Amino acid sequence: MRPARPLVLLVVLALATSLAACSSSHSARAWAASVCTTLEPWRSEIGSLTTRTQQQMDTATTPGQAKENLMRLFGGAADASEKARAGVVKAGVPDVDDGERIADGFSGSLAATRDAYAKARSGIEVLPTAPAQTFYQQVSQVVQQLQTDYQASGLDTSKLSSSELKAAFDEVPECR
Repeated sequence: MRPARPLVLLVVLALATSLAACSSSHSARAWAASVCTTLEPWRSEIGSLTTRTQQQMDTATTPGQAKENLMRLFGGAADASEKARAGVVKAGVPDVDDGERIADGFSGSLAATRDAYAKARSGIEVLPTAPAQTFYQQVSQVVQQLQTDYQASGLDTSKLSSSELKAAFDEVPECR
């Protein structure tokens, strides 16, 4: 697996949890293609939100503007993560050994990512913007917690026990 794929694979495994609730199952290749098609816009949206926020933070002159920008970033990331989670659930369950567990892993990872961003948004929302130095210290604490929560939401792709899915993620064009 290439280095860029572990995140995608991790997210896909997390999303698999919700897929287990669906009765339909799909070939490894079809499932991988569907999941990667769902995750690409999510990754793009997270990247775009982050870039825009960084640009705005570079020009923000007040804690109020910074607060607004961060709330928009974290709220948008939570929404994008939920949309990705729902898309993975919609992909169904891969027709491989432990398909339900794998699908549940992907779904769960995206749900935890969504929750981490939502928690960060809520954390920023309640911060008073004055005094400015205290605000920025508290923002730093919220961001550190987000990083911890985000890392905990990651899916351990080394536990992906399906050689069929590993091959599918490597082979289907949607995952490249």
